[in-house]
Order: sequence, then C-alpha cells, then structure tokens
Amino acid sequence: MQRTLLALAIVGVPAFANAEPPKVDWARGLVIAEGVGVANRHAPNPAVARGTSKRGAEEAARRVLAEKVGDLPVAGGGTVEKAAKKDAAVKERVAAAVAEAITLDATPETDGAWTVTMAVPIEAVRQAIAGPRELGADGDSGPAVMILDGLKGKPAVGAIAAPTIWVSEIPAWAKDAPKVDAKGLTPAAQTLYVVVTK
Repeated sequence: MQRTLLALAIVGVPAFANAEPPKVDWARGLVIAEGVGVANRHAPNPAVARGTSKRGAEEAARRVLAEKVGDLPVAGGGTVEKAAKKDAAVKERVAAAVAEAITLDATPETDGAWTVTMAVPIEAVRQAIAGPRELGADGDSGPAVMILDGLKGKPAVGAIAAPTIWVSEIPAWAKDAPKVDAKGLTPAAQTLYVVVTK
C-alpha cells in the first residue's frame, strides 16, 4: 500500500495520510479519512511505539478531514471553508467538529505503527455553521425518520435545517418511514430526513 507523506511530525513521530483518498459519504452522513502513524524506531518495543504512533495517525487523519470538510458544498452557495472565513465563530466550531472526529477503525501493525480511519458527521458540520439544533416545544416527539420527496439538486450541507442523508434508494431500515413533500416543509430538529436522489 502506497502512502503519501503529509509533512507532519507528532512528538518526533512521522505521520502519513494513506493513499486511499478521503471521501464524503452522503448516504452515511460522514466525511471519512485515513491516517497512518509510523512506529518510533527508537522505542524499546512495538507496544511502546504504538502510543505515539496512534496519536500521529489520528492527527494525520484529522488534517486530511479538515481539508475535505472545508470543500463540502453549502446550500445557497459556497463551501464550508468560505463560510468559516466569513465568521470566526463558525471557523471555531468547524475546527471543534474536526477535533472531535470519531474513530471508525484502528488497526495496529506488528512493528508498532497504526492505521486509523476517522470521520466527521456532516450534521456536526451543519450545526457548526447554523448553530446547535433547537427542539420544539414538544421535545423529541414526532417521527425519528422521514423520507423527503421533491428535493432537487445535489447534496449540500444545510439543504435541510435538520439531520439529512442522501441516498440512491431507500435503505431497508427506513422503508416504513413516513414520506413528506419538500414543498412547504418545516424541518423538525429531532427527525432524520432521508433524501432519495434520482
């Protein structure tokens, strides 16, 4: 597996971005990236090396995620990076969302290196731009999932002011969810909207 140097050193341990490119998975609602932390050859054994190499791998993945998140299109035009440049508070919240990226997979190597796959939820990015979601007076009442009909265009952050995923077909777990038309929709903060693209 080829790896590209990310020009990064965490406490003296080089870290790499995997040759596997980062991706935006609109169907899962995630921005995903891999990072590799190389084992410190001066460590007494692989177990000791894994401590710093894992941190290096995570930091490498976060750096790739930050760039990929910045490229996400935002409803109404522009990108997340442009929105962050216009508002220092948005920039800070986007940076926090990347810093709190979740680990999808972490694989230790026999030599003490680590390969990690991390992700930033697109909903976290939406809230970084729009602010935290606010529940209505009824709290979390209402459907947890709805199929949204009639929403045209390509996936974008904030196309709906609620959690949203974009799929090519309705997933099995959502097949019994009620359908709602995009026209005149008042999004509910507690509902996940499944947008089926044509």
